[in-house]
Amino acid sequence: MNTKKQTKSGENRRQFLKKTGTAAAAVAALKVPVYGAGQAPSANVKGANEKIVVGYVGVGGRGFGAHVRQMRQNAEENNIAQAAVCDVSTHRSNNAKNYITRESKDKVDAYTDYRKLIERKDIDAVVCSTVDHWHTRICVESMESGKDVYIEKPMTRYLGEAYELYDAVKRSKRKVQVGSQITSCGNFAKAAELIAQGKMGPLVLAQGSYMRNNPKGEWNYRLQDWATKGDIQWTTGGGKIGWLREDMKQIDFNADHYFRWRKYLPYCAGLLGDLVPHRLFPLMRATGNAEFPSRVVCLGTRKITPDRDVSDNTQVLAEFPNGMTLIVTSSSVNEQGLNETIRGQYGTMYLSTNGSSLEYKPERPFAEEFDPESYTNLEPSGNTTPQHHKNWLDCIRNGKEPVAGIDLAMKVQAVISLAEISDRRGTMAHFDPKTRKVTDGAGNELKPYDYAEEAKLDQGPYGPIKEIGG
Repeated sequence: MNTKKQTKSGENRRQFLKKTGTAAAAVAALKVPVYGAGQAPSANVKGANEKIVVGYVGVGGRGFGAHVRQMRQNAEENNIAQAAVCDVSTHRSNNAKNYITRESKDKVDAYTDYRKLIERKDIDAVVCSTVDHWHTRICVESMESGKDVYIEKPMTRYLGEAYELYDAVKRSKRKVQVGSQITSCGNFAKAAELIAQGKMGPLVLAQGSYMRNNPKGEWNYRLQDWATKGDIQWTTGGGKIGWLREDMKQIDFNADHYFRWRKYLPYCAGLLGDLVPHRLFPLMRATGNAEFPSRVVCLGTRKITPDRDVSDNTQVLAEFPNGMTLIVTSSSVNEQGLNETIRGQYGTMYLSTNGSSLEYKPERPFAEEFDPESYTNLEPSGNTTPQHHKNWLDCIRNGKEPVAGIDLAMKVQAVISLAEISDRRGTMAHFDPKTRKVTDGAGNELKPYDYAEEAKLDQGPYGPIKEIGG
């Protein structure tokens, strides 16, 4: 006869573990504030029935398609008005304005200087979809003007400015959502629920990947005829805001850099900035208690697409104080990736990349204590950008913390920034969140990259930094 192992009180292990897991989850629930982020709603929380007036900074590509257009399509449901658009390209700002005017009765203004947009008192919230190097400045100034912010991922270009943004959120109490929309998928929420119930035990290893294979080279978007120096404000200075920041290396107008900026180091960390966040955010959210990394190592290679400063294949390995490690791989030259998986001592979870399913399997030594579980048709799934927008807008109204809010976003950005430091400097990067310092294994400080440092560099990981695109 198969007799289940007994605890001292006579309970079998299944009963004991379920009871303690449930109790732990209950205690954890008691510690969670009603409003989720550690404070009640601020005095300027929008009422449930109040219209939120939105402005958009950066309305090319995703800024137009995923944000202006999709938010227009859901404007009535979300009770928003679209009041202003801004882009350093007159062509793009006018295109976005004309679309909103054609599709709605909203009165919308177009700007080429974001400061004109954020100084408006009638605008409640800003969606920032610019190139990475403008995220912090635009978002901090928006919050200082009393506006809530939705930022495209990555949150920022560098670690130091990520903390600048983080501190601004804590001061202003504004609601920030980072646009890694996969974080809103239903299966990652279910994973967090199962972990909180104690069904995984101590977390051991999580893995994920974001893979592409473009024979023409990832991010080699078509150069448009309208993109000229006459249409685009290129440099910053003389009272004007341009595509280049004033503290970056100044180069002449370059259409390749303008459209294909993710290939070049001064503007983007490549795969680490564009694709890797889409795995870090949901996997770290699923743990239910995201932590800063204690150390990160990254290995990137560029063997197939030489027309760029950044890697076309990369692997990130991060360790966290709770003992969990996280592996994320990304490539622009091969589509075959790792399955999204979270491993714990008691069980393992397998998650679909579209967000709709989750399978939980207990580990063999704990098969008597936990039952297998399978979930399908979880929602949201697929394209969850509309749900990610709605979550942010709801939080503006109810004072809760967005699913990709500032606390999670800061920890994700720490992994991204340490990975870039590790890869470019060829060493493991250690992190102390109390001092905010990065060190190597011997305790020597590794100064994070910033705009001033980058402007001095002539060499990237694979040779001279490309001032003229390939």
